Amino acid sequence: MSPATLVCLPYAGVGASFFRDWQSCAPRGLDILPVQLPGREERFGEDLLTSVDAAVHDIAPRVLPVLRESSEVAVFGHSLGAVLAYELAHRLTADGGVALTRLFVSGSPGPATARETRASSLADEEFLDQVGELAGYSHPALANAELRELLLPVVRADVEMHENYRPPPHPPLDVPITALRGRGDHLVGAAQLAEWAATTTAGTSVIEVDGGHMYLTEHPHALVRLLAAQLAEDAR
Repeated sequence: MSPATLVCLPYAGVGASFFRDWQSCAPRGLDILPVQLPGREERFGEDLLTSVDAAVHDIAPRVLPVLRESSEVAVFGHSLGAVLAYELAHRLTADGGVALTRLFVSGSPGPATARETRASSLADEEFLDQVGELAGYSHPALANAELRELLLPVVRADVEMHENYRPPPHPPLDVPITALRGRGDHLVGAAQLAEWAATTTAGTSVIEVDGGHMYLTEHPHALVRLLAAQLAEDAR
């Protein structure tokens, strides 16, 4: 069996490259597996997806061959990625053959809480302003007119995916969950983060870290060390 694997799901508008330097600060025995959704980076020419179900249908067969060879598997996702991670966790446990040991959800209320503020139907400038206000973060490429033209459809598709998500009537997972947020997150409060406890029978840990909603862009190495420490504790 190969080392433990941490599957990483992107937040809206980013590609798998966001996670690629995480491997440099991961401890020996933990492999980082970034997931690339269609329409970005090396999958640029593929059609964008606007539903969580379609995204998970795309992701699962791409990661399953690797995960079935891993000694342990955990899944991490932030914001939209948390929803994708939750649905992927259900798919992996249903398919069998995967030793899923923990689900990490970050910057997201529980899946039953629908997004109240909608931006996907707004004109471009209003859309970007709304997304930036909600996230407290703007992708640096959006400041460049040519790159913005390439990136904007990706952000729009991801925001639409997140806004339209409604969870199926899943039974609770039998996988422990760690729910994370930045202490300064104005978008997801502590009570909303605690909603994840209702989605599993295996216990939920709630952790607050320094930073705002996009804390993981500010302190990525500290986050990787935190995730690795939790997985090391699970392995004991």
